[in-house]
Amino acid sequence: MIALILYSTAGCHLCEQAEQLINAMGLQDKLALTIVEIGDNEILVEQYGVQIPVLKFADNSELNWPFTSQDISHKLTLISK
Repeated sequence: MIALILYSTAGCHLCEQAEQLINAMGLQDKLALTIVEIGDNEILVEQYGVQIPVLKFADNSELNWPFTSQDISHKLTLISK
């Protein structure tokens, strides 16, 4: 399983789109997606507040919105090597 973190916040329609995009890729058996609510943490709000949604990979690399399923697949290929 590859761990992914999606930094998000309540009411963020772009965050909802990002989550739907990830789920539509059909990789649930290969990915462990954790959605982190940044609004609960001042440090995360400061770090990601104007950038969300942000997808963080197991190697600590990140994709900032807008990203595509191809962008995600490419990153997964890179970290799987």
